[in-house]
Amino acid sequence: MIYPQSNSHRQVKDISGFWDFRFDRKNEGLKKKWFKGLAKTQPLAVPASWNDQLEEGKNNLGPAWYQTRFDLPTGFKDKRVFLRFDSVNFLAEVWLNGIKLGQHEGGHLPFVFEITPKIKAESNLLVVRVEGLLKPDRVPPGNVPFDPKDAFNNTFYPPASFDFFPYCGIQRPVLLYTIPLLPIEDVTLSTKFKSSTGIVKTEIKTENNFKGLIRLTLTGFGQKVVKETRALDRQTTLELKVPQVRLWNPAFPHLYDLKIELLDKNQPIDQVHLTVGIRTIAVKGSKLLLNGKSIQMKGFGRHEDFPVAGRGYLPPVIIRDYDLMRWIGADSFRTTHYPYSDQMMDLADRLGFLVIAETPAVGLFFKQEGLANRQRLCRQYTKKLIERDKNHPSVIAWSLANEPHSHRSAAKSFFKNLIQFARKLDKTRPVTLVSYLGLKEESFADSDLVCVNRYYGWYSEPGRLPEAFERLTKDLDAIFKKFKKPILLTEFGADAIPGCHANPPEMFSEEYQADLLEGYWKILSAKPYVAGAHVWNLCDFKTAQATHRPSGMNYKGVFTRERQPKLAAHRLRKLWKKE
Repeated sequence: MIYPQSNSHRQVKDISGFWDFRFDRKNEGLKKKWFKGLAKTQPLAVPASWNDQLEEGKNNLGPAWYQTRFDLPTGFKDKRVFLRFDSVNFLAEVWLNGIKLGQHEGGHLPFVFEITPKIKAESNLLVVRVEGLLKPDRVPPGNVPFDPKDAFNNTFYPPASFDFFPYCGIQRPVLLYTIPLLPIEDVTLSTKFKSSTGIVKTEIKTENNFKGLIRLTLTGFGQKVVKETRALDRQTTLELKVPQVRLWNPAFPHLYDLKIELLDKNQPIDQVHLTVGIRTIAVKGSKLLLNGKSIQMKGFGRHEDFPVAGRGYLPPVIIRDYDLMRWIGADSFRTTHYPYSDQMMDLADRLGFLVIAETPAVGLFFKQEGLANRQRLCRQYTKKLIERDKNHPSVIAWSLANEPHSHRSAAKSFFKNLIQFARKLDKTRPVTLVSYLGLKEESFADSDLVCVNRYYGWYSEPGRLPEAFERLTKDLDAIFKKFKKPILLTEFGADAIPGCHANPPEMFSEEYQADLLEGYWKILSAKPYVAGAHVWNLCDFKTAQATHRPSGMNYKGVFTRERQPKLAAHRLRKLWKKE
C-alpha cells in the first residue's frame, strides 16, 4: 500500500477542509436519499472528530452525514483517479455524484475507491454517511451484555468496552490522487546486513501486462546503487547490496532514498519514492535484538487525543508529542490502541523511535454471539495494518490485541490462528498481543514476545507501594519462568490530577505517581529478560463518563492533555537521561 505521492507521474490533492454536515437522529437519511445532496447543514472541520466541535455531538455516535464539492484538478485528466480516506470511525458509506462507491467498516486504517469512470470535470458531489454506534459484534466492541468475566462492561457512558472516548467522524485527511495506467501497485521491503554490507530485498508488484524494465536507485551517505531487470510476472524481486552500510537505530536513524521506476521503451512511465532504514529485528531466548544487539526500550503508550479535535489529525500535536518524548529520554512507543496516522509513522522513521504497531482490537471478548464477525474484523485489521506499515524501519513488532478478556476457551484458537495469519503476511517481525492476564494468558505460548499490563499500587494494593513493588517482582519472575520469552511491560502507571500534591504521597497526587513510576522502572531495568517498559500514558486523555473517571478524563499522563509536565515527567527524565 503506497501512500499517495506527487511526482511527474502521480498527483495528489487533499480535499479536507470545511464540509457540510448534519446529524441523522431519526436515521432517515438513507430512506430520504440524502446521498443525492444534503440540506439544512452546518459547517464541520475535516479531518477531526465531530464530538467536541458541536454541542449536539458530545455523546452522539451517529449516524451523521458529510458533504463536499470539488472539481477535477489540473493534471488529473487521462489518469486513473482514486479517492482515499485515511481514517473514518466506524462505519462509512460513500457516494460520488449520487452513485454509491461502497462502504468500509473499522476506524484508524485507510480505504480507497477508484473513481475514474464516475468523476466529472467540475462540481463533483461527495457524500459520506458515518456512524460509530457501539455494538457487541464490532471491534472494538461496546454495549456488551454484563458478565462478571468481562471487565469494564456497563461502566462507561457512552457504553464502550475500552477506556478511551469513542470519537466518531472523518478523522484523518481525505485525498484525491492519480496513478498511471500501468502503475507500480505495491512495494514490499525487507532488510538485513552482513558485516559492513547492507542488503535491501525489494518486491515490486505491477500489472500483469507490464513487460518493461524495473529500475531501482538507492542513494544516501555518498552511496548510489542502481539495479534493473525486466518484469516477467506480476511480482518482481530485486536485491540491492549497499557497501559501508549505515544501519538504522534510535541513536542514528539513518535513512536511504529508494526510487523505483517503470520504463517502457526506455521511457519512464511511473515512479515512486520510499525511504529505507536498513536494520534487523529478532527474538533470541530472553532478548529482543536490534541489529543483533540486545535492547531494553523505554517509552510510552499514547492516544491520538486533543481538545476540540478529538482524535483528529493535528500535525502540531504530533510534533509536540515527539519533542516531549525526546526531552524525557524515551526511544519507543506502542500505537495504543489502534494504528496511528501515516505521518506519525513517517516521523518515527526519521526520528528513530521504535514502534510496536497495534491493531484496533481492544476489549475483545469471546462469547459465541458475534464472535465470527469480530474474528473477521481482526483479520481485516491485521492485514491492512501490515500492508500499510510493513516498510517502516521503526515498526519492530505487531500487536494484534490489547487486553482481551481471554478467559473463555475460544480465545486460544482465535489468537493462534490470528498470529499465524500475521506471520504469513510478514515473516520479518515478532508478533504479540498485550494482556493483563499474565500467567493465565494461554496465547503467550504462541506469541514471540510477552507483553503484559500491570497496575499494582493502583487498581490493586492501592496506596501501598512497597507491597506493589514486591508483587511486581514476583509476578514478572513467574511469568518469565513459565514462558521463557522477552517480557515488555506495556502499561503501568497511576492517575495524577494536575496540581494535586501530598506529603507523604497519596493516590491521585503528582508525588504518588512519580514514586510509583520510579519504583517500577528500577525493578524493570534490573531484570535482564525485560526488553522494554512503556509508561501509561504520555498525556492525559479523554474517556467516556464513569464514576472512576472525573471530568471524563484518564489522568495517568505524565503530561497534561495540554502537554504540560507533571512531577513524574521530570522524575522520568532524570532516570532515563541520567540527569
